[in-house]
This record gives sequence, C-alpha cells and structure tokens, in this order.
Amino acid sequence: MKWSRAVHHLTELAEKCGELPTSFFRFQVVELWVFGDLLGVPKDVDVVEVALVTDLPVDEVPWLTEPVGAEHWANSTRLSRNPFEACWRSQDAPVWNHRIERPALVWSAADGINEEALVAVGDGTAELVRTAAPTPYELAKRVRDELAVSLKALRQANQEYTDRRWSPGKLTPHSDALWRTTTGYLDLLDVVN
Repeated sequence: MKWSRAVHHLTELAEKCGELPTSFFRFQVVELWVFGDLLGVPKDVDVVEVALVTDLPVDEVPWLTEPVGAEHWANSTRLSRNPFEACWRSQDAPVWNHRIERPALVWSAADGINEEALVAVGDGTAELVRTAAPTPYELAKRVRDELAVSLKALRQANQEYTDRRWSPGKLTPHSDALWRTTTGYLDLLDVVN
C-alpha cells in the first residue's frame, strides 16, 4: 500500500478511537501507538502496525492475544477491514517490548489526536516523535515479565480448551484463544532463549 494511504488509515483509526462511546465495550482503548515500517522513511508498506492500549489489567492482555470484545471493537472502528496488524496492550505495563520498538503515540483518551506525531509520520520524520529506546536490562526485564504473564495465560487457555473440548457448543473461540496465547508465549520464549 502507498505511504499516503497507510497514513490515511492511521489517521482515520485515531479519529475513530476518539469517537467511540465509553460505555459500549467491555474495555476502553486509552492509547493508540504506531510502530514498525511506518516510522521510517516513506515507502510502500504491507500493513500499519499499531498497539492498542486498554484499561484492562496486564493478565487480561498477554502478548499477541486479544481481550474479550476486541473483535467487536475492531469491527466498530474498521480496524478489521483495513490493513492493520494490531497488538493489544495493558495500560498497567509499558507499551514497548522486543517487537514494539520505539513506538510513537498518535492518540490518547486524555489528550486526543497527537497532530505532531501524525504529521511527522506522514512526512517520514517520525524519529522526532518516537519514544526513547529501553536499556538492554530494561528490555530483558520487560520480556521476562511478559513471559511470566504469557505462561500463566497459556495454562489458563489450555485448561479452558480442555474443559470445553467435549462440551456442546462451538470450540473455535477457545481453540483460537489457545492458539493466540501459544503464539505469544513461544515468541517471548524465543527471545529469552
């Protein structure tokens, strides 16, 4: 996709974040961050990588999982119909990790749209609005902390799948949750090892 189109999608998502009613969803998105290729020099990109920070506790948003209600939120904001790759995060932990490197905040519930960041992304000067890089120690600690949360979530998702395995009803939501949780755990384990 063209750079200008990617920036358009990001801007549109930031606007949608500010328009959603606060009582409509089980959780609230409180920040929208962009990371990845869109923070570099203008060029065609495959996807717009964003981090959606929720008001949920850390244990409810393990790495590479989706909180309950995320699909509904994604449909309401057109996130699911546009070329986004979204990572869900908790406001109770840093947004950055081994994959979300030096993101830029483009919207927050407290301050609205960060026009400076959107202009910088559009101009290819996002380096000016990106967060500082963590130290190697901070990054290693962050990954270890996320790995612990992810392992706890993996055990829980496995148990929920096991409990529902032979019960009536659809198994897909439980198998999808187990798949996402496993993917996140293995990704973090690879970084630690």
